[in-house]
This record gives sequence, C-alpha cells and structure tokens, in this order.
Amino acid sequence: MPLDPPVVRLNFPALQKSSAIFFDNPGGTQICQPSLKRMVDYLTTCNANHEGAFATSRQSDSILAEAHAAAADFYNAARPEEIVFGANMTTLTLHISRSLARWLKPGDRIVVTRLDHDANISPWLLIAEERGCAVDWVDFHPEDGTLDLDGMRQMLERQPRLVAVGYASNALGTINPLASIIPLAKQAGALVYVDAVQYAPHAPIDVQALGCDFLVSSAYKWFGPHVGILYGRYELLEELFAYKVRPAPNDPPGKFETGTLNHEGIAGVLGAIEYLEALGEEYGASFESELASTYQGRRLRLKKAMSAIRKYEEGLGRTLLEILEEAPGVTIYGLRDLNRLNERVPTVAFRLKGWHPRRVAEELDKAGIYVWDGNYYALAVTTRLGIEEDGGMVRVGLAHYNVDRELNRFGEALRKLVQ
Repeated sequence: MPLDPPVVRLNFPALQKSSAIFFDNPGGTQICQPSLKRMVDYLTTCNANHEGAFATSRQSDSILAEAHAAAADFYNAARPEEIVFGANMTTLTLHISRSLARWLKPGDRIVVTRLDHDANISPWLLIAEERGCAVDWVDFHPEDGTLDLDGMRQMLERQPRLVAVGYASNALGTINPLASIIPLAKQAGALVYVDAVQYAPHAPIDVQALGCDFLVSSAYKWFGPHVGILYGRYELLEELFAYKVRPAPNDPPGKFETGTLNHEGIAGVLGAIEYLEALGEEYGASFESELASTYQGRRLRLKKAMSAIRKYEEGLGRTLLEILEEAPGVTIYGLRDLNRLNERVPTVAFRLKGWHPRRVAEELDKAGIYVWDGNYYALAVTTRLGIEEDGGMVRVGLAHYNVDRELNRFGEALRKLVQ
C-alpha cells in the first residue's frame, strides 16, 4: 500500500498544532509522537545514570541497550556494539577524526569532496594540518550538482588513507553513487567515512552492503531528537584509541560514548525507530518480496518503511521541481532532470532573480512556509557555485509528512513574488 499522508501526519504533534508548512526539513524534521513518548517515559520512570545497582539504573541501561540494537537494525549493522551515540554528527565526527589521526603520518593523503557538508570536511582538514597530511579535493559538476567521478578515481589512484564522502548533499540533494565509490576506495586501501545525515530520512541504509567503515547520521533529521548515531566497523572501533576518562569502558561502544550521554534523547531515538518500524508494518507490503530474503524482523520492517517513504517522496520531489521550473526568474541548482529522480533526495536549492535568498525566505515565512537560506554549512558548495558572497541559495526540503496541498501553497506564494 502507498503511504496515507493524513494518517502519517497524525504521528507528528507539530503538524496538529500549527498551520505552518515545514519545508525546512533538511535542517531538522519535526519529531514523531512515539519518540516524544519514549523521552517523557524515560524521564518520568527511569531517569538514572549508568550501571547502578538499583532498579531505575538497570531499567535505564536496558533502554539504552535496546536503542543500540534498534539503531544497528536501522543501519543494518552486524551488531549493536557497532553503534556509538553522541551529541550530533558533527561532534561524533570531530571525536572519531581525532582518534583516526593517530593512525596518520606526514605525507598520508585524505580525500574530501566539495559537495559535502562542512562537518565531513573540516574535521579532516584539521587532522591533516595537525599530522602533516595532504588533502585531495574531489569537485562536482556545477551544471547538475553531481560528483565528479573521474576526479574521484584520479584521487583514489594516489592511494589515500581515508575518503570522506556524503551519501546525499544537504545543499543540492544529489545522491552520491556510493555503491561504485566505496569499492574503489577500498581497493585503494582507504578507510571510508560516510555522512548519511541527509540521506537517512529518505531511503534505506545498509552499511554491510555498502562496505563503508564508518557512517553517521543525526536522529533529529529523521523524526527523532537531537542525538547523533555513528556506525563503525567493530574491528576498527575495537582497535582505535579512544579519548576518554580512565574509569570509562575500554570496549566499544562505551569507550567512545564519553561521559553521561543524553539518555532521554537516546530513548527518543528508539521511539523514532519504532515509529518507522510501525510504518513499515502498515505500508511496506509491496516491498515484502524484494526485501524478505535479505532482511528479517525489525530490519525488514525498517527497510520496508524507508522504501515506501522513498517511493512517496519521489512524487513530491517531481512536483516541487515542476513548480520551480515554471516560476519565472528561478535558477535551480543541482539535478533538474525528472527522469533522474532516483539520483536525488527531495531537497532542492534555488535563487530568484533580483531577490536575496534571505528576503525570499522572509517573504515565504509571511505565508507560513518555512525554508532555509544561506549555505547550510555546505560552504564548499556555495563557494564553488560562486554565490557564497551573495547569500547562498534558498533551500526547500521535503519529508514524507509533506503533502501536495502544501506544495500548491508554496507555488502560489512563489508566483506572488515573481509577479
């Protein structure tokens, strides 16, 4: 069955309390009710610190363990111990990069791309400077926002120690072909670090099929609270040095989960995954045959949910692109070909002739439509496009709780600006 948007929307309290249109989703989605309930239940029934001899601490630890197992299923990791929780993707990446830096020596090479969020660029620039490493940049094609794969192959011929690449661009919506990039990087002897923040809300993730070494996202981008979730291949997490206090565990994931974590937030991650699992149970029947042979139980339900979301959002993305194409004075950045919707998520950036992006966002806000403007920390993208000094772009990002009538309102508001 296809997704039923009115029923889906009932799971999001913000959508019931506000008439606003939330197209700011790439910066953070609205939180689902199961996630909120898990957080409140945690704080009111078992708010305790780790590894105590008393009941609430045992109950707290049980919930945290369940959350690790659920997140492993969300990523299709091999085991719960491959999941590290932290504040957000940026903080986790800075943390892990510091550990990885100990493996680097002067002259080693690191590959980054100009299509990435700066959270998957600056941490590697910092450790390169610290360790005397060379940084090789992979460009993207400005005309359609796709990664320069020939350039990536050339950089991999230099045998880098690490490749940092995004799953989907938070600025242009481009999905990078990781199934092609990662095997080439592994053949070159590199570790692969994937930023999946912008991909995670829109489609299934399978770290085992990808073959990456690390992958990270933030739950507040996929209907949960402000918590980051890192996958790391267990042998690597086990071998890596961890910057931690002495009494902390020496085994993963505990050795990387510094201090007392955001326990209620982690409970909220569990709730967000439970929401998606229920969605897969209800709407993922059409994906049963193609997934059941590979995935079982919760993993199957999650894959079905994300596949159903992906299919629904392709229709939304098509409508959004059509609206923007028809509006006079609009320049779309990134893929515009409606036959290549499988190569992008429904995040679209544009500029309106004669209008500063901030002013466009302010005018849309007056119409109750929330969008982002600027560079969204994708500094390398706006710099490469030559628009950083001019305010960047306006970004519209859709989620599976958005509906056609919201896009129609957006189209009407945009037409008023260009009249």
